[in-house]
Amino acid sequence: MPRSISSPIKHVVAPQFSWKFLLPNYWLIWLGAFILFCLIQLPYPIIRKLGFGFGKLLKRIAAKRVFVAKRNIDLCFPHWSQEKREQVFQDNINRTGMALFETAMGWWWSSKRMQKHCKVEGFEKIQAVLDSGKGVFGLALHNVNVEFACRGIGYAHKSIAFYRKHDNLLLDYLQYRGRNRSNKYMIDKRNSKALIAAMNQGELCLYLPDQDYGPKQSIFVPFGGVEQTATTTATLMFASRTDAVPFLITSQYTDTGYVVKIVSDLPYLADINNNGQSESDQTSILTRLNADILSAVSEQPESYLWMHKRFKTRPKQAPDSLYR
Repeated sequence: MPRSISSPIKHVVAPQFSWKFLLPNYWLIWLGAFILFCLIQLPYPIIRKLGFGFGKLLKRIAAKRVFVAKRNIDLCFPHWSQEKREQVFQDNINRTGMALFETAMGWWWSSKRMQKHCKVEGFEKIQAVLDSGKGVFGLALHNVNVEFACRGIGYAHKSIAFYRKHDNLLLDYLQYRGRNRSNKYMIDKRNSKALIAAMNQGELCLYLPDQDYGPKQSIFVPFGGVEQTATTTATLMFASRTDAVPFLITSQYTDTGYVVKIVSDLPYLADINNNGQSESDQTSILTRLNADILSAVSEQPESYLWMHKRFKTRPKQAPDSLYR
């Protein structure tokens, strides 16, 4: 049975429309949103071609991020041939160009069109846990299509996730409304207690464990070919303070759209002692988790968010940047 909680869960308050959004300083945002909205009404094969075309443009306008993507792939997969790494890199740039359109699709496509192009595979494993009264700790890979996938999974079961408020008030309004269309509610990214409480109430909660969140609350364990990768210990904190069952979740392209895959449960996270772990225990568990994440990434590596500086934080004994 789910644990009881002593305090209510604090949701992010939905941003409200303001007449200030009609002022001239917001017109360019409205224009861009209108153009993007019109483009995603086109047939999906045409949208995909537009996305790949935008990927080619990214090579010119985002050279630093393109370099980061190539560097990350080379660092993660040194055992691959140069030809394979180059092909994955080129495919990833195309997929990253598509991410702009996928975000808009996730925000503004109709439910009918979303469900036509997005399938959820293996959800029966999660449903069995929810039916038992326990929550689910969904560890989602940060793929370039994650915005689309998060809305898609909501049609299998409404989920809860962290939310980071956008600095621009209009973009925050659009972002919140888009992300919350098929899901339950969102929690401020700093409110860890609220996410724990939601899982203990038997909810499906999503969390991204595979990004570089800086040196605080991180330890260095292997990820691919990088032996010392800053990996957040918050994953262990969430797992140790809830009875929720952890699952690894990924989202991939298909010939006709996308599939959200419930890759596997993670029993070594479910078995974490509530009293915490020693540093050696943390190292062992997070090393195993990173290996499972990389295995899932390797199923379709071109879908991963390689433009993120996954190896930006370096240990004190090896402080040199890997992105020079």
